[in-house]
Amino acid sequence: MMKTLKGTLGAMALMSTSAMAADDVTLQLKWVTQAQFAGYYVALENGFYADEDLNVTIKPGGPDVAPVQVLMGGGADVMVDWMPSALAAREQGAPVVNIAQPFKSSGMMLTCRKDTGITSPADFAGNTLGVWFYGNEYPFLSWMSSLGISTEGGDGVTVLKQGFNVDPLLQGQAACVSTMTYNEYWQVIDAGLSADDLVTFKYEDQGVATLEDGLYVLEDKLGDDAFVGQMERFVRASMKGWKWAEENPEDAAMIVLEYDETGAQTEKHQVRMMGEIAKLTAGSTGALDVADYDRTVATLMGGGSDPVITKMPEGAYSLAITDAALK
Repeated sequence: MMKTLKGTLGAMALMSTSAMAADDVTLQLKWVTQAQFAGYYVALENGFYADEDLNVTIKPGGPDVAPVQVLMGGGADVMVDWMPSALAAREQGAPVVNIAQPFKSSGMMLTCRKDTGITSPADFAGNTLGVWFYGNEYPFLSWMSSLGISTEGGDGVTVLKQGFNVDPLLQGQAACVSTMTYNEYWQVIDAGLSADDLVTFKYEDQGVATLEDGLYVLEDKLGDDAFVGQMERFVRASMKGWKWAEENPEDAAMIVLEYDETGAQTEKHQVRMMGEIAKLTAGSTGALDVADYDRTVATLMGGGSDPVITKMPEGAYSLAITDAALK
């Protein structure tokens, strides 16, 4: 009788432990810890992932981190990436698939010094423009191609491989540099130039905006029902985090700062960044808008003799996760 009782209690304890065990999910960010990724940190801090029985690890990115390589190498289950770099990687053999799109709008732009005489894109020719690479150059190259402007210098533009700062603009090495509405633009302002000293060209306003900060997984993982279930819960909790961050931008920024192990971020910058990020996630449920996807693909294929992608992608996105997660 005692042995039977002990066995029953042991089985109950094992069942209880199994029921409490959360599924591990690792998220690889595109860049360092900052308000650009606030929704994920909010979901972690506020227990939204725990509520979905998930144990989420968030891995910051940086200049030496290639999210696609981390994903391909098994170092993460899901990554944040821009669609141009994801689609280019897919065409080159990396089977990445977009499963959710928290960002509705693009924050990318060129910021130019007004004293260069640039007032419209027609004035770019003959100037040096700072451009980010490592996959971030694709929207720019598509834009220049749509304008019929060569990126090889001469009568076209000279491309300066820009570091992740705005020094070329401040030091007069480039007439324009790549900036995000939520980050580098404000670095220019904080460095002493005013909005009146600058001319900005938002990709969104130029009709060449491409999707940014989507969630991507490896295609073969979508055949695993257990993994799909984890991603449904992950997306649902993440979008709850994003909407909370939109409604509570200052509190969201403070949560981000708590997770910044480098101590490099400042409260002023993160609060301001979160305010701008909220404009980009506004209007998104987390589900990919196929019209936005089609626009991105058209932009990337519209590169004349040197398009970013050369053929229409197949299987590059799935709505199944968000259909289940957000119903």
